[in-house]
Amino acid sequence: MRKLIFLLFIGLSGCNSSKKKSENNIQSEKTEPEIVVKLSGKEIVSELDKLGFFDITDKSEIETVKKEFAESKDKWNFFSRTMRGETTNYTDNRFFAVDCETLFEVGGLTEYLDKVKLSFEKLGLKLDYTNEKSEQTENYWKHTIKLNETQYTAFEGAFTNYDWRIAYVNFITMLNTELKNQGSKNRFYPIKCDNDGEMVLLTFKQFEFVKKHFPNDNEHPKKLSEWKKLNGL
Repeated sequence: MRKLIFLLFIGLSGCNSSKKKSENNIQSEKTEPEIVVKLSGKEIVSELDKLGFFDITDKSEIETVKKEFAESKDKWNFFSRTMRGETTNYTDNRFFAVDCETLFEVGGLTEYLDKVKLSFEKLGLKLDYTNEKSEQTENYWKHTIKLNETQYTAFEGAFTNYDWRIAYVNFITMLNTELKNQGSKNRFYPIKCDNDGEMVLLTFKQFEFVKKHFPNDNEHPKKLSEWKKLNGL
């Protein structure tokens, strides 16, 4: 009888030990952080090139653009963008400077549609815009426009402190809808919205690569849903 009890005790101890070991392994799998290999600027550019990031950069500027991206990574750990001369146009045709106040105001929407149209065309996509309408009272504005014959709302509602951000989000949403409708894997990702705001055009693989190898801060792209949450929308 004592022998039987002893064997049962050993069996239970073994089961508990195995269970505890299994639980520890599961916990270890959950908490172990992913080890990210730090890449040099040259390696970053090489990987971005493989992912097609530079496919819509003008051939005459591509070597300069790649060099500046590499230097930006090595010196500042920054996902670079370089403006063309004294303009606010970026040389890679993926980054876009967005003055959100200008975007929100009358005339701003078509101004920025003009800027992104070139990148649509380089991707072999269509971006036609017509029938812009504005209905406004003292404290209410409805602003609509047609992109490729589909009507979108650029802004609608009473004026608040969030107007610029709402217009920025709506702008990105309508562009992404058109990209999706035309079968593109590219999407616009928000970075920041103010007088020197920005957004960037990336495939999801490119976005994931940037998230993995660059800081997750207000100077780098985010998913639209995440950006909205962080900015109170």
